[in-house]
Amino acid sequence: MLHTDDNTVVFDQTEVPVIWRSSQRTRRLSARIDPRQRALLVTHPPSYPRTKALLFLKQQKDWILEHFEKLSYFPGLLTPGQVITLCDMPYTIVHDPEAQGGAWLTDTTLVVTGRPEFTGRRITDFLKNYARKALALELQALSHSQNMQPSRLDIRDTKSRWGSCNSQGRIMLSWRLVLTPAIVRHYLMAHELSHLKHMNHSSAFWHLTDTLTPHRKEAEAWLKHYGAALMAAG
Repeated sequence: MLHTDDNTVVFDQTEVPVIWRSSQRTRRLSARIDPRQRALLVTHPPSYPRTKALLFLKQQKDWILEHFEKLSYFPGLLTPGQVITLCDMPYTIVHDPEAQGGAWLTDTTLVVTGRPEFTGRRITDFLKNYARKALALELQALSHSQNMQPSRLDIRDTKSRWGSCNSQGRIMLSWRLVLTPAIVRHYLMAHELSHLKHMNHSSAFWHLTDTLTPHRKEAEAWLKHYGAALMAAG
C-alpha cells in the first residue's frame, strides 16, 4: 500500500478516496465503505496515530478492495456515456444539447436534451417516470396472479429502503428498482405483497414470500453485493 496524501490510499494501483473522521465517542479505529460519498470512511479517536491507522488499512486491504470495487457496478452520478440497464435492457446515455423534448428511449440509447448542467436532473426525472409505469405493471401482474391487491402503489426516491407496506395495504417501491435484474424486482415485490397478510417477518411471512417467488436467495445475494452502490446512484 502506498499512502499518497491525506485523502487517498493506493492498494495494488487502485486509488481509494479516504475520509478521516475524528470522534470523541469512539475508542477504536473502524473503517467502512460509504457508497454515497464513494469513499472509505475511517473513524478514529482523537490523536490516533496516522501510521497505526494506515497499518490497519493495509491489513484490511482485501476487504476494502472487494467492497470498493463493487461501487463501480453503478455510477454515483448518472451521466452521458454511461450504460444503464432498465428492466433488463441496456441503454447508453447520450446527450443531445440541440434537441428538445427532455429525455426518451431509443432501441439502444437514453437521449437527454438541453443544457449540460441539467442533464443529471433530466436523467433522474426520466427514470422516476419510467419506474412509475414499469414497476406498476410488474407489481400488478404479480399481485393479480396471486389474487393479492395492494390498496395503492407509490414510487419514491428513497435512500435507505427498497420498499415498504403499511397496515392499509399501501406499498412503496424505490424508483431505483428499474435498474435491478428481474429476479431482484420479483423478490422485492413478493416481499412487500407478503406484508399484506403478515405485517412482520415471521416464519409464516417468509413461507409466503418463498411461495410467491423462487428468487429470494439469489436476489438477497445480489442486493448484498450491489444494493448500497445502487442506492447511491442518481
